[in-house]
Amino acid sequence: MLTRLEQIFRELMEKWEGRLIEFKGEKDRVHLLIQYTPQTQLSKLINNLKTVSSRYMRKEFADRVNEFYWKDVMWNSGYGVFSCGGVTVEQLKLYIESQDRPEE
Repeated sequence: MLTRLEQIFRELMEKWEGRLIEFKGEKDRVHLLIQYTPQTQLSKLINNLKTVSSRYMRKEFADRVNEFYWKDVMWNSGYGVFSCGGVTVEQLKLYIESQDRPEE
């Protein structure tokens, strides 16, 4: 499931003229390192990532998703965004790679 979720995010970022640089899924969250244009409205991008990925995951993995999500939404309404001034992309990639990835 995480592999498919990464693919969905990667495809969506291309549509937004951006790029998914790094992805790491945990039991209760995902970490994304993304690059996007200065014109991108980040709140709209995040909303699109959540909405579209939820739709695909519920369609393609309905039985598995329904075990854990009883409401119509898969993601909660919040998100965290951090800028990377003073840190290299490689350092950010290492941080994301160090996060736990549960068995798929």
